[in-house]
Amino acid sequence: MFPHFSDTRFWLSGQVNFVFQTHPPFHAVYSGTNSLSHNYEKATSRVITLYTGVRLNNSTEFLVDIEEAGGAALSTGLGLAGDTDLDIVRNPLLSKAPYLARGMIHQLFSLSKDKIENQRNALSLFEELPRRRLEIRFGKFSMPDFFDVNSVGSDTHFQFLNWTTDNNGSYDYAADTRGYTVGATADYEDRSWGFRFGEGLMPKVANGIDLVWKPWQAHAENFEYELRHGVIPKKAGVVRLLAFTNYANMGIYREAVAKFEAGLTPVPDITNHPWHITRKYGFGVNLEQNLTPYLTAFGRFGWDNGKTESFAYTEVDQTFAGGLGANGAWWHRKHDRAGVAFVTNAICKDHQNYLAAGGLGFLLGDGKLNYGRENIVESYYTVHVWRGIYLAPGVQHINNPGYNRDRGPVLVPSFRAHAEF
Repeated sequence: MFPHFSDTRFWLSGQVNFVFQTHPPFHAVYSGTNSLSHNYEKATSRVITLYTGVRLNNSTEFLVDIEEAGGAALSTGLGLAGDTDLDIVRNPLLSKAPYLARGMIHQLFSLSKDKIENQRNALSLFEELPRRRLEIRFGKFSMPDFFDVNSVGSDTHFQFLNWTTDNNGSYDYAADTRGYTVGATADYEDRSWGFRFGEGLMPKVANGIDLVWKPWQAHAENFEYELRHGVIPKKAGVVRLLAFTNYANMGIYREAVAKFEAGLTPVPDITNHPWHITRKYGFGVNLEQNLTPYLTAFGRFGWDNGKTESFAYTEVDQTFAGGLGANGAWWHRKHDRAGVAFVTNAICKDHQNYLAAGGLGFLLGDGKLNYGRENIVESYYTVHVWRGIYLAPGVQHINNPGYNRDRGPVLVPSFRAHAEF
């Protein structure tokens, strides 16, 4: 909307993202406490962000983002593993006041003399970078700022909206309710590959807003290797291999069901245990492949040890996702873009038994469960209107919402309005 600062030591920009979604009534044999409502619904979410930064010298910068998130989610964000709007904050009781989203120090260590051009953005203000380098960040940030990034399947401002399209659904990354943690990352980059590590704080309770400030007890480690090489000869592509491990006050599904079967609890309750630290771990693969100058394919696979409570992101233990992203230059609309994707999510047997016996997760719980994979098809078209203004109709079709064959399918049309300044 407006020109940026001419002095490249500073950064000031912002964005607003409004997402309207609805769904018509759908078939449901029964509903529970955490079900997606089978009646007609509509909801509008908003996220407003102010990005600021200052480059102190040629190797150090300080970045601060202020954000406000509000509006509502369909069924307050309950009933789906692949929720239809990544912008929503699942807890409707959180304050609507602006909050610190990111606040970090970014330190650059040069390991070579040759330089490469850097596309300045809100997370990196440098105009050029050493080809071989080490980047250290410390402060408050979101793990998906730096891990599991995909150029055609990671951005709710211009691309897909579903939680499990834009992120690896089984990646239970360290985060509070709003998606942020406090920690540090180290990123080593070379000519055609990179390796990054991230350490973050975990929340006190599943999807909770408060973090545990005892990193020797509750903590998360994240590892990612990136190879910038296509799987099709002579065409650009990227392969990213992800691993993570979380230590937090997480329950065990099998133990919760055993207590219920022994008559110790009226229903299985994953939170009914004394404070204890358990471990959750998982792996992921993230692929990008240019097919033509204007068409890029992407895919993700993810798995975690689903015996341990889903805690920070969503209730997915295995996921496959694939799709296509198209640049509007193909049809002479260079700022437009379009995409289509398919996602299939699953949970492990212990997690299934817990929900089938009437247990509640932080997102799911229909009271019963006739298990089936949650399958999602999503498409969108983003239209550039003028300068920093974009509009985007979209639609999602979800089979077996919340992994339940007794409910759905659900059709969710959406309309997004986005502005950058």
